[in-house]
Amino acid sequence: MTAGVLGALIPGVPLLLGLGGLTLRASDDQGDPAPRRSAATLGIAGAAISLAVTLALLIFASTPIDANRRWVTIGGIDVTLGISVGDAALYIAVAVCVVALFVQIYSVAYLHDDPRYAPYAAQVSLFTGAMLLVVTSGDLIGMLVGWEVMGACSYLLIGHDRRLPEAPAAAVKAFLVTRVGDVGFLLGVALLIVETGTSRISVALAHHYSTATLTAALLLLLAGVAGKSAQFPLHTWLPDAMAGPTPISALIHAATMVAAGVYVVFRMYPLYEQSAAALAVLGVIASITILLGALSATAQDDMKRVLAWSTVSQIGYMTGALAVGSPAAALFHLLTHAAFKALLFLAAGAVIHVVGTNYLSRMGGLREHMPITFWSFVIGLGALAGLPPLSGFWSKENILTAALHATDGGGPAPVWVGWVVWLSALFAVAITAWYATRLLLCAFFGVSREHGPDGPDWEIGFDDARYTRPRTPHDPPAAMRWPIMLLAVPAALLGLVAYAPGFRSALELEEPHLSAAIVLPLVLLALGAGAAWWLWREAPGEDPAVALGPARPFLAAGFRLDAVQQTLVVRPVRALAGLVTATDERVVDATVEGTGVAATRLGGLLTAAHRFALPGAAVLVLGGALVLTLWFGAAS
Repeated sequence: MTAGVLGALIPGVPLLLGLGGLTLRASDDQGDPAPRRSAATLGIAGAAISLAVTLALLIFASTPIDANRRWVTIGGIDVTLGISVGDAALYIAVAVCVVALFVQIYSVAYLHDDPRYAPYAAQVSLFTGAMLLVVTSGDLIGMLVGWEVMGACSYLLIGHDRRLPEAPAAAVKAFLVTRVGDVGFLLGVALLIVETGTSRISVALAHHYSTATLTAALLLLLAGVAGKSAQFPLHTWLPDAMAGPTPISALIHAATMVAAGVYVVFRMYPLYEQSAAALAVLGVIASITILLGALSATAQDDMKRVLAWSTVSQIGYMTGALAVGSPAAALFHLLTHAAFKALLFLAAGAVIHVVGTNYLSRMGGLREHMPITFWSFVIGLGALAGLPPLSGFWSKENILTAALHATDGGGPAPVWVGWVVWLSALFAVAITAWYATRLLLCAFFGVSREHGPDGPDWEIGFDDARYTRPRTPHDPPAAMRWPIMLLAVPAALLGLVAYAPGFRSALELEEPHLSAAIVLPLVLLALGAGAAWWLWREAPGEDPAVALGPARPFLAAGFRLDAVQQTLVVRPVRALAGLVTATDERVVDATVEGTGVAATRLGGLLTAAHRFALPGAAVLVLGGALVLTLWFGAAS
């Protein structure tokens, strides 16, 4: 079997098995578990086979795979089909497959009584295959296909639980907001293809463009990146997407969808480093997103929304690294983020599954009852905050160092971009440590803020209305527990691979070193975590977010940017749609209908005329002939 075929199997297997899974029955009224077993088998097998193929290529392939074939020529443009897989793509594919495999296993227990589990598992496979297609495609058309399939799958998965009123609305919002960006992405891809005369990525990267054409194409691609990767101003869909099942949140936030935009910029980076304007725009977007996501996370009561806003901020770190000229640091943080964010979401699902609520204000005192989940949160939140020696410390250190070096000049981006990214990333270190500590304290320390199993009904969280709360909180069952425990290993240790020469050379990553530049971030981390702990100690059991005072509702609403979009975009578009609808109904339709009515009435008159009695008709004909004769006679 050739390397090209093996490369094609990476996205091909989960895509084909996902399509096969869609043919299974959604439920079985007779109690037959066969459809559920078949769906689970196909879903798990798709991710496992893809992971095995990826690892085989990573271990045994001596050279990058670049298999491309012309498919059709349209108007002088060669449309190709191909696979392009290097070491960087394989590392990303490993992360995608590992997270997808654990999500599929976890979902077997998490959705144990969901009658729609079969289509869910199939859609997860399609989602995984689409992301892998974006990662491994050697042409822009294949990348675009994977990009769009992800959008469709995200809509279906976010809205999976139809019993929850917020789920359909969140799915529609995610679909529409990302579609806005995808229009720009499609135009950017089309511009590159038309300019180069082919859809091959390698040709597009080597082509010489005019400055205006290149800048326009790259900015259009950034519109799609902002949508898929939830970057300002198209980030508003991601927190609402928490209405989907928690395993889907893990998949979207850790390895697919939001990671896709970062990887596309990484893949096209030889073009981006030629355009200082595009990097400047990316740097501004990244800086705003870093702080916006971090500050919004501080005020959330919903555990999943804290993690969602943290994803917005952490993806901002990645795009910031790209903006300052360090794609290797961006990709490294993408890999570590995949590990610790998947761990956090699956651990959050375990908590929600047991206590029956998403809200931190209804938790507390879980540390003794859920020790495995607690330590998983400690590792995940520590990595998120950048606590050494956990994985997030090493990848954040690379980004902060790259941004600081960019302030010296000499890189592809303007010097001021380096300053803006460095300062925003530095400030966010303290904020991230604050809200990570707050989450850990509110959920696991103190005493339970619930009334107990015999008291009032527990508040049901987004995707967990299907579960009944056990009398005593405990760690999740084995099918949920083992994925959490296994993900804790890379979340803790993955950063150490930066010392591996093969990994560093594959990503062109600088050798990690502890310098004076990292002292300030560590001080800020300690201050942020210490401030949250001090507030907790001063008012035992009280949420440290109370210290935010009147700013808390504003931050909890994400700076009310949803309301701004509602005012500036949604309402004007709806008003325009209403005007167009009224014009269509009262002018266009009225014209068409009026023409038909007039013709009908004229036909009625003619019909009535044809019904005249013969003598009367003869008199009319002779009268008409006489009038015409006199008229022509007078005219002559």
